[in-house]
Amino acid sequence: MDIKDVTASVAVEVGVFRQRYKEVLYARNTLVDKVSRYVLKQQGKQIRPAMVLLSAQLCGGVTDASYRAAIMVELLHSATLIHDDVVDGAEMRRGLPSINALWKNKISVLMGDYLLSRGLLYSLEHKDYGFLHLVSEAVRRMSEGEILQIQKTRSLDISEEDYLSVISDKTASLIASSCAMGAMSATTDESSIAALKSYGEYLGLAFQIRDDLLDYTGDSKKTGKQMGIDIKDKKITLPLIYALRNASASEQKMIRSILKSSRKRAVKSSEVIAFVTGKGGLDYAADVAEKFAAKAVASISTFHDGKAKTSLLRLVDFVMVREY
Repeated sequence: MDIKDVTASVAVEVGVFRQRYKEVLYARNTLVDKVSRYVLKQQGKQIRPAMVLLSAQLCGGVTDASYRAAIMVELLHSATLIHDDVVDGAEMRRGLPSINALWKNKISVLMGDYLLSRGLLYSLEHKDYGFLHLVSEAVRRMSEGEILQIQKTRSLDISEEDYLSVISDKTASLIASSCAMGAMSATTDESSIAALKSYGEYLGLAFQIRDDLLDYTGDSKKTGKQMGIDIKDKKITLPLIYALRNASASEQKMIRSILKSSRKRAVKSSEVIAFVTGKGGLDYAADVAEKFAAKAVASISTFHDGKAKTSLLRLVDFVMVREY
């Protein structure tokens, strides 16, 4: 299953979005414009803008406001990715050198700030105050989620509740806002907007758990990242949380010892993967992801059947079976 097939019902609209997004990114400052054009080269699957447009389509049809919402979401997403690469010290992004690898951290942080402010001003120019509220809330949650993850990574002590809070804020918040903004651009019905927001929240949770599972089971050629990289970065995700919860004190001590020295002894990540597999951590995490996926499906069950609904349901399937 390919994401383009899943979002085919808004293929034309995604094309319109891309052209408008390119126009919004233009800057008079030559360096800002140069980096902005490089951001365009790094574009991924643009799932979030597509979700904005699908949600709008489901709630009555894509409008000019829908395109503005999609642009705002992508500006925010691009800004957070640039900032994430600085925080993580990442040198690659989607097969290309990261912004900070080419222009160093100072330019990267300022460029992320620029994209965020561009999105906020863009919405203000069009008086899209509802979008501003949703995006501002998403930014707050994403920041809090990142800080909580850093805090827990340092102590190597994170509960399942903490983990779900982190991924809800870091990942699900923007996906939920994307769907809510799409719905808001096409209808004033509060129940429809709330339903799409819930769909996005649950889908985001399922997506991140599945993504974390790929660190244990994924093919690096497909995922684009080395297997076990989360372990080396001392990120304790749901499979490991469950395994530690069901391990003896001595086993917990051994695994935490490996995590503390994982950067120096990268080969030891295979021991953690074997430990998690043996304790049923992978099966447990997969089951939790399935439950969130089912909640996402239930959230839009009352909407009339059609191409948009089918696409959103297929997007859930895509998230649950993806290998990259």
